[in-house]
Amino acid sequence: MSLTERLTAWTTPAGVDRHARFVLMSRGLRGFCDGYVAVLLPAYLLALGFGARDVGLIGTATLLGSAFATIAIGALANRFEPNRMLRAAAALMAATGIGFAFLQSLWPLVVVAFVGTLNPSSGDVSVFLPLEQARLAGWSSGHARTALFARYSLVGAVCASLGALAAGVPTWLAAHFAIPALMVMRAMFVFYAVTGSTVWVLYGRLPQPEPHAAAPTATPLGTSKRIVIRLALLFSIDAFAGGLVINALLSLWLMQRFGLSIAAAGQFFFGTGLLSAASQLVAVPLARRIGLLNTMVFTHIPSSLCLISAAFATSLPWAIGLLLVRSALLQMDVPTRTAYVMAVVTPAERPAAASFTAVPRSLAAAVAPALAGGFIGMGWLSLPLIACGGLKIAYDLLLFMACRHVRLDEGVPR
Repeated sequence: MSLTERLTAWTTPAGVDRHARFVLMSRGLRGFCDGYVAVLLPAYLLALGFGARDVGLIGTATLLGSAFATIAIGALANRFEPNRMLRAAAALMAATGIGFAFLQSLWPLVVVAFVGTLNPSSGDVSVFLPLEQARLAGWSSGHARTALFARYSLVGAVCASLGALAAGVPTWLAAHFAIPALMVMRAMFVFYAVTGSTVWVLYGRLPQPEPHAAAPTATPLGTSKRIVIRLALLFSIDAFAGGLVINALLSLWLMQRFGLSIAAAGQFFFGTGLLSAASQLVAVPLARRIGLLNTMVFTHIPSSLCLISAAFATSLPWAIGLLLVRSALLQMDVPTRTAYVMAVVTPAERPAAASFTAVPRSLAAAVAPALAGGFIGMGWLSLPLIACGGLKIAYDLLLFMACRHVRLDEGVPR
């Protein structure tokens, strides 16, 4: 079997339409760009002569714009043809790259940041998310859908990591070839635009959705409105809890509690990233055996207990060990959560469901770091870890009680 055939087989597992590989390729390309943009954007803006406050303003504009755009997609996706909306999003990505490459005034950049597709965070809350997830859900069902979403998440995470490494290219070129770093950074935003054009071409390879899946509805959410609202509220609790222990704050805790060096912290987070990515693939056979909801809940609770235990660890090796175990369990709910949401709504409601459950998570997570930073500043170093673990356990129990009798589209009770 050739490398191309192996790649095709991996991206389209049994029971999945072969066109899904084009969406996974798009996710990988976008993830790579998001990876280097998240690292490069502050340095690029400072090199243009902006101050730290301006950098924060543009960063906030990108996050708020992405959230509002995703909400708009969820509200309007039922009225427009999905492929056309995907290609419009890709065209917007290309325009965003061009804008950041050539605009040099603050407010035009703020406008482009708000309406564009830049993603300076580690996750993918963007205009693409509900549209791609809805298409993938339509090309798979049952356990094949969970496997497909696991690959979708894994491709994005791995490519974003590679993109973060690529953010060092301007510095390397400036040091070895005397090329101005600002020129190379501009070129990387041009590459962002070229990637948007490439994604546009990939979306052009997608078939038209089946009539029953694309039929317009009077409202974005119909019969599934109550379950989607319930899930969105529950997912927001989980996201708020996670925001208390984002990587930057966990790194700060390790440094202040145990004196961990920056280099060692980088190695630690590289290891946790690999474990988290691998866990998403393990979630597939586990969900096949015990179900989507059980996988979400009963892998999450042990990971939260590990986090709480790490807060009380008296030595660095114990803390690191517990946090690594936590990472090996923490992300098993990512593909299963997406598959679960797609399975409890009708095909026409999937873009709206993906949007209305993803955006509240992002907004809730944005509130928590400031609160956690305040706790740490007051000397309560371990309180964010304990609060995060406790809230996540409460979320898991509430999710299980609220959804254990909900029937999925395959008719399997959960």
